[in-house]
Amino acid sequence: MKTPDSRFYCPLISVGTITLDENESSHAVRVCRACSGDVLQLSDGLGHYADAIIEVADAKACQVRVDTVIEAERARPKVSLGIACLKDDALEEVVFHAAQTEIDKIIFLRTDFSQEPKNSDLKKTVRRAELKSLVSLKQSKKAWMTAIEGPVEFDKWLESYKGDLILCDIDGDRQLNLSGTDNASASDSSGANESSNENATPITLLVGPEGGFSPREIEAIKAFQNGKVHLLNLGNTRLRARTAAIIALGKIL
Repeated sequence: MKTPDSRFYCPLISVGTITLDENESSHAVRVCRACSGDVLQLSDGLGHYADAIIEVADAKACQVRVDTVIEAERARPKVSLGIACLKDDALEEVVFHAAQTEIDKIIFLRTDFSQEPKNSDLKKTVRRAELKSLVSLKQSKKAWMTAIEGPVEFDKWLESYKGDLILCDIDGDRQLNLSGTDNASASDSSGANESSNENATPITLLVGPEGGFSPREIEAIKAFQNGKVHLLNLGNTRLRARTAAIIALGKIL
């Protein structure tokens, strides 16, 4: 038996016989040329895996048998990314890269300086972003699929949010200590990042649009009371928003 070097998405993994949807069936049978008796690695994006043996290699309705469902050893990530709405395909590009990392969700934020078409509901962008997150789940072999949320008004989101914040800021620290100290300060750089995804408290990394958050929004972030606020410096050069998001994630994960 052979195992294709890919994971296949199955939203309801359970012991017994499962029929994969047409997209996953076609990918397994037509693209990967899987046959009856071959093993497919399934993931539901909710922390469950399974090795499934193909019983019927149908490109439209591939039937597989699952004997054991495996739970992920690591809990769902606590780190999320909140990024301002951007123009063109920049949001999709961010999702394509960011969703390959272990983050909980990506929130599209409508900020004072957001760059998006006027009167846009971003439904198509959100749908394409969800598809990119699904592709990233399978490609990166993560246990948890990165959720896509929004677009949401930044002020409303900040008012309802409870957890820690990381703001990309030129006055911030090059390295953050996110190990759960009691100092509600943005300037403690005494220790290296100690796996922020392992902390119990949710953390959201905030990345503004081109030109950054407005002065009013920055003051609101720094005055946030429902969690700690950290400031993160991304270096000496000016970065595009889409680049800043990935660089920042690399620093804290």
